[in-house]
Amino acid sequence: MKKHPTPVLTAEQVPYNQDKPRSCVFNAGVAKIDGEYLMVFRNDYEYLKRTLFSGTNLGIARSQDGINWSVDPEPIITADIIREQWAHIFPERFMPSEIRRVYDPRITVFDGKIILCLAMDTPHGVVGAIASTTDWKNYECLSISTPDNRNMVLFPEKVNGQFLRLERPFPIYGRGKPEAFEIWSSKSNDLRYWGDTRLVLASEEVPYSNSKIGPAAPPIKTEKGWLCTIHAVEKVEEELNSWHDNWKKIYHGGLILLDLEDPTKVIGLAKEPLIRPELKHEIEGFRGSVIFPCGMILEDNNEVKIYYGSADTCVGLVTASLEELLDTIEPIN
Repeated sequence: MKKHPTPVLTAEQVPYNQDKPRSCVFNAGVAKIDGEYLMVFRNDYEYLKRTLFSGTNLGIARSQDGINWSVDPEPIITADIIREQWAHIFPERFMPSEIRRVYDPRITVFDGKIILCLAMDTPHGVVGAIASTTDWKNYECLSISTPDNRNMVLFPEKVNGQFLRLERPFPIYGRGKPEAFEIWSSKSNDLRYWGDTRLVLASEEVPYSNSKIGPAAPPIKTEKGWLCTIHAVEKVEEELNSWHDNWKKIYHGGLILLDLEDPTKVIGLAKEPLIRPELKHEIEGFRGSVIFPCGMILEDNNEVKIYYGSADTCVGLVTASLEELLDTIEPIN
């Protein structure tokens, strides 16, 4: 595996919000469409105090090689855009007027259609949304989950005739253990109504996590199974580098392998993290020691590009051969 030594996208490359100090770009969904790399990134701007920013939007960057990126002149998604475009499909009492923030995008290209999985903050909980677009200007709402759910990723093809997604609900009371969240799956016939929900991987099954886990980038299909990245949190005693106090979590990027015919079944797990926070831009930033994979591209030559949020501040990149990644995974009986 090879880490790119510096971030591939930083706040300095974003042409808007430059008058807002201490901004971050991270947790970006990435896809390759007609030979062009597209990155939809979260842009938190104007850090105020503690863990608060004055605003969040989603921007889009483009690249010919997956390494050097240029950012479009305006953001493509804001809370105002979603509120306006989705106003006709929700009762005024609740949605969409109460959408406060849209963030953490994931991209899946499905039969030529661009599908986005998004997180949205509301006064009544965090919901996961699925939307489609053809022009990066208009967004059709396909589905919104109940609170609290996020980190949704959509499989790039139907499995046994159904759409499939991975997700991470985060119950506080039912689990009985703070921040012990897991990876679940749900199925749908139309991308709108979801059900047949199953637990896929529990947090205690990941050796390098003593806290929550969750899906990361949309899966890629291999001969051996569906290759999936995950994020896994390790709580530590010492305080880590951060813009705010009391940050004591290390986020690792890991790998699991799901059965091709039944992706609710984990057939393999890498017992060690694939990506650990080691470089300066990974251990220093808004929240240091955070690795959060969000995009994974399988190239024609079997090279895999994995893009990750780094310290909740910028976007990093690692590359490896598909064979190298699969070799890290140990079978689960």
